[in-house]
Amino acid sequence: MTQRWMIPLLVLGFIAFYLLPLGTHGLWIPDETRYAQIGQQILIDGNWVTPHFMDIRYFEKPIAGYWMIAIGQAIFGENLFGVRIASAIATGLSVLLAYLVARRLWNDPRKSFACALVYMTFGLIAGQAGYSNLDPQFTFWVNLSLVALWFAVDTQHARQRLLSWILLGFACGMGFMTKGFLALLLPVLIALPYMIWQKRFLELVKYGLVAMLVALLVSLPWVLAVHAQEPDYWRFFFWHEHIRRFAGEDAQHGRPWWFYLPLMVVSSLPWAALLPATFKDAWKQKRHVSVVFMLMWLLLPLALFSLSKGKLPTYIMPCMLPLALLLGHTLIQRVEQVKTLSLRLNGLVVLLMGAVGLLALIFFQIKKPFYDNETLHMTLLIVVLLTWVVTGLLAMTRPVKMWAAPAIAMGVLVLVLPASMPTSVVHNKMPDQFVLHHLEALEPATALLSNDLGAASALSWRLRRPDVTLYNTRGEVKYGLGYEDAQGKTIGLEEVQPWVAAARLKGPVGVVMRVKDSDESHEMDMLPKDAQRFDEGNMVILIYPQTTP
Repeated sequence: MTQRWMIPLLVLGFIAFYLLPLGTHGLWIPDETRYAQIGQQILIDGNWVTPHFMDIRYFEKPIAGYWMIAIGQAIFGENLFGVRIASAIATGLSVLLAYLVARRLWNDPRKSFACALVYMTFGLIAGQAGYSNLDPQFTFWVNLSLVALWFAVDTQHARQRLLSWILLGFACGMGFMTKGFLALLLPVLIALPYMIWQKRFLELVKYGLVAMLVALLVSLPWVLAVHAQEPDYWRFFFWHEHIRRFAGEDAQHGRPWWFYLPLMVVSSLPWAALLPATFKDAWKQKRHVSVVFMLMWLLLPLALFSLSKGKLPTYIMPCMLPLALLLGHTLIQRVEQVKTLSLRLNGLVVLLMGAVGLLALIFFQIKKPFYDNETLHMTLLIVVLLTWVVTGLLAMTRPVKMWAAPAIAMGVLVLVLPASMPTSVVHNKMPDQFVLHHLEALEPATALLSNDLGAASALSWRLRRPDVTLYNTRGEVKYGLGYEDAQGKTIGLEEVQPWVAAARLKGPVGVVMRVKDSDESHEMDMLPKDAQRFDEGNMVILIYPQTTP
C-alpha cells in the first residue's frame, strides 16, 4: 500500500462504517432516546446550563456532552443522524489521534495506518461510534489529554511542551464538563508515576499547574452558572455519580472485580487473537519509555475501573487507544518479519466466529426462529457472517498481504447489522419507530402518558414535546421528581383513571405503554378500554378521544 492512500482509506472507512449507518435504525432504549430528548430540550428551552429530561432536572452528568448532541440536531436536524453525529465525530477524532501519536512514536506510515485502523475497528469502539451517548465524547477528551501528555514529555522544545500542557488542560476541562471528575483523575493517574519514574516531578508540578489553570478557565464559567441556577447540582452530582457509584454497596451496575478482563478480549475483536503476541512484545520492550507510558495508560485506568463497584462495558473505552497502539505495532512487525503464526491464528478466530454465527442462525431458525418471514433482514445478517468467514479465510491463508482483512469484517458488521435486526427487536427496543409510524394519530393529543422512561423519551423526542406524564415509574428521574415544580409529572395506579378522565375533557390523550411483565399488564388493566389501540411487540399505543363534560 502506498503512503498516499492511507489517509484516504481511513476517511473512506470513517464514512462507510461510522456515518452511513447513523440513520438506518431507530433509537435504542434507554440511552439513545434519553440523550436525544435532553439534547432536543436544550434547543426547545434555550437552557444551555442545566440539563433537563422531559422538563425534569437531570443531574446525572454535566452539560458539554448534551451540548454536542444538541448542536448535532441543530445542524443536521432533529433526526437519527443529528442525534448520533456527535458520537461518530468524536470517535473519528480519536482515530486521528491514534494515527498522529503512532507517527510520533515510530515515524512509520504503515504502523500509523495500522494503529488507526485497529482502533477504528475495535468492536467496542466501532459499536459505540454510531450510538448516541456520552462515552465516545468522553473517550475522545481523555485520549486527547493523554496524547497531549505524551507529546509534552516527548519533546525537547519548551514552546511545544507548553502548548502540549495547555492542550492537556483544555481536554481535561472539556472531559470534566462531559462526564465529571474522572477526566481530571485519569491524566494524573498516569502522569504522576511516569514523571516520578523519569525523575521529572518538578516539571510535572510546573506544567501541571498550567494545565490545571487552563482546565479551570474552560470549565469555571459553566460550573458557576449551574451552581447559580441549581444550588444542589454539585452535591448530588459529586456524591451520587462519583462516590456512591465508585464505592457504594448499592452502586448501579455492580460487577465483580475481574469483569473487565474478559471484556477487554471481546472488545478487541476482530484483533483479539493478537493480544498474546502484543503483550509478549511489550514485555520484551519494557525498558522503552514509550512502551512503559502506553502500558501505564492501558493498565492503570483498567485497574481503577476494576476497583469501582459500578461497572459498564463502555467505561474501559479510554483504555483502547494505547492497546491499539501496542497491537498495531506488533501487527506490522509480524508482517515485516513474515512471522505469520499469530496473524493466521487471528484470521482463524475471525473465520470461526463467522462460521459459528451461521450455524447458530440455521439452528435457531429451525428450532426457534429469530426471523419470521423477514427475508431481507435475515439476508443482511447472512452477508455479515459470510464477510467474517471470507475475511478470516483471507487473513489466515495470506497473512502478509491480507493482514487488514479483519477490519472489513468489523466494518461490514457495524454498517449492516443494525439494519438486519429482527422486527421483534425493533419493536421492543426501538420504540421511536413505533411512535413515528403512528405520529399522525398522536400529534393531536393534548396530554401524553407513558409507563416506561425509554418509551416516554421516544414519544417526547418524536413529538418534540417534553410534557409527557410518567405513569407508575420514576427510575433515574427520581431525584428530579422531588422538586416542587415537577409535581404532577408522575402519577400512580390509583390516580390514572381520574387523570385520564380529566385530561380527556381538554382534548385527545395519547398513551405509549411498554407491557412486558405482569406488573405492566396490571398497569394496562387500570386504563379505560375505549381507546384506539395499536400494538407492536411489547409496545402499545392508545389514543383516547376527547370527551364532553
